[in-house]
Amino acid sequence: MRASAGASTPAVPTRARSQGLDALRLVAVLGVLAIHIFAVVVTNDDIRGSRTWWAATAVDLGSVWVVPVLVMVSGALLLDPRAHGRGPGDFYRRRLLRLGPAFIAWQVFYVLVVRVWMSREQIGPRRLFELVADAETYTHLYFLWLIVGLYVIAPVLAAFLAGGGQRRALTVAALAMALTLALFAWSNLQSLAGSPRPIVLGALTQWMPYVGYFVAGWALRRVVLGRAWTVVAALVTVLLLAEVVWQYGMKPQHPLLQAVLPVSYLGAVVALASVGVFVVGLSVMHRVALPRRAAALLLLLSNASFGVFLVHFFFIVLMRQLLPGFSATLPSSLPGVVTAYLGIAVLSFAVSIAFSRVPYLRRLV
Repeated sequence: MRASAGASTPAVPTRARSQGLDALRLVAVLGVLAIHIFAVVVTNDDIRGSRTWWAATAVDLGSVWVVPVLVMVSGALLLDPRAHGRGPGDFYRRRLLRLGPAFIAWQVFYVLVVRVWMSREQIGPRRLFELVADAETYTHLYFLWLIVGLYVIAPVLAAFLAGGGQRRALTVAALAMALTLALFAWSNLQSLAGSPRPIVLGALTQWMPYVGYFVAGWALRRVVLGRAWTVVAALVTVLLLAEVVWQYGMKPQHPLLQAVLPVSYLGAVVALASVGVFVVGLSVMHRVALPRRAAALLLLLSNASFGVFLVHFFFIVLMRQLLPGFSATLPSSLPGVVTAYLGIAVLSFAVSIAFSRVPYLRRLV
């Protein structure tokens, strides 16, 4: 039976905003900044093992859950059947309009402005092709390729998960994560045994190891632990992150441990800690009744998080060039790194919020 020419397309129900997901996105982006800024101390071998080094390492490696959690937040939103109510074509079109301008503009910006103009890199056609193919137009922009890849497969995953409930989603997430973690651990063990078989990710494959996290976000989006279990889960998560920090500090002495449980986004301990942060964050925020102004501020900052992620590295490079004396002290100065972190965070949020209020610039954040 054909629909009449005047029939309207059924409306897709509007998804309610989740303060838990907003809070997780905001805290995760703040963690991304911490990793990139505190790394200047963590990579300073001259002070390795000192109190300053351990403090910076606790902040840096203690934030190792940020990318998995950002992927889980994306899964919780993008795998909602309501996002696919009008079919894959509509989903892709809306996501392309949302992400496309930022995807292109920021890669061009970091290549031309940050690499070529500010950092005086010589980039010819071959080098440019390599940067794009390897998803390395700049340090953090691989994440754009990762998210685009997950966008591409989201309609397929959403259709498969829609009829199976939480049990199917949990099963898929667990299997995908277990397989990925095992593959990367096996690759590490082969390298340790002197027969390296590295797993190399490029622009078109960045998304593959993160499918488990992506589905886990959807599977766990409504999990709310009881108060006692929330406390237990929080303590376990803290212990897991403490193990990550300790393991990084002791890495040279324990090569086998590092091979089996790598301190990376695709290591088993990090995966468990990331799930813990996600579930604890949602459980805590479920019980928090934010005043109207605080809720509005959370929404504002969460919406600005994507822009902060994109722009913050520009301010890191700018600080190094405008304040060379200050930047030179950072590798051994915890107060200096904290000051730099706060300053770059404020500037990044200010730029992102300002862009969001300008008609054309808002498409970049």
